[in-house]
Amino acid sequence: MTGKEPDVGGAVAGSASFGVARSQRHRATGIRKPWLVAVSRPFGAGLFRAVFRLRVLGVEHVPPVGAVLFAGNHSGFLDGPLVYVLAPRPATFLAKSELFVGPLARVLGWLGQIPVHRGRPDRAALRAGLAVLQHGGALGVFPEGTRGTGRLEEVADGLAYLALRSGAPVVPIAVLGTAEALPKGRRLPRWQAPVTVVFGAPLELQVEGDRRARRTVRTAAEQLRLALVAHVRAATEAAAYASAPGSHEREA
Repeated sequence: MTGKEPDVGGAVAGSASFGVARSQRHRATGIRKPWLVAVSRPFGAGLFRAVFRLRVLGVEHVPPVGAVLFAGNHSGFLDGPLVYVLAPRPATFLAKSELFVGPLARVLGWLGQIPVHRGRPDRAALRAGLAVLQHGGALGVFPEGTRGTGRLEEVADGLAYLALRSGAPVVPIAVLGTAEALPKGRRLPRWQAPVTVVFGAPLELQVEGDRRARRTVRTAAEQLRLALVAHVRAATEAAAYASAPGSHEREA
């Protein structure tokens, strides 16, 4: 790694204070168990379909093999788990390090998730994410960095850095309705709340210059932000049309 690594905190969800001592940083304590990944995804998908009025669209856009980056908007706690279980292929996600405590640190390790420490360049998370992509895997990020409106008004550079270094296509994902399905402060989700997940066509970056240079990464990050904004807007409009009286859009 060079000194040009961007802040990858934008690849995770949630908010926290930074400046945590290195010895206190949370980490995965379990080793990835493929059988558990294979079991947890259909189980989780079935559970979400039972609880919510769930629609999943655009899965045909996801490359069936080879490295791929999933990038989604982030407005609710359920965004990450939903994409994890509903993506048409298993994916490793960059997750906020604060989740990696106690037994959950072991479970997240078993599921192959990567902790990222926010507020500064996390070289370990970058290396782990690149390794997933270099081995032809799928890596998921939420580049807004924290739960908000999900409008992608600001995107950190981590996603662009990973895309440029790996050459992997970026599949945009719009996750709609999670903020209303499980609002902040509410322990249980709202029964049969409408939730929609839309996978878009892979994005291609058009940049010039050194792909490791900060300026190039920043240019690529803005390109990705605008493309993600357009995808979320289109998905939102389509969801509104589908839920209008007289629509025959089927639920997943």
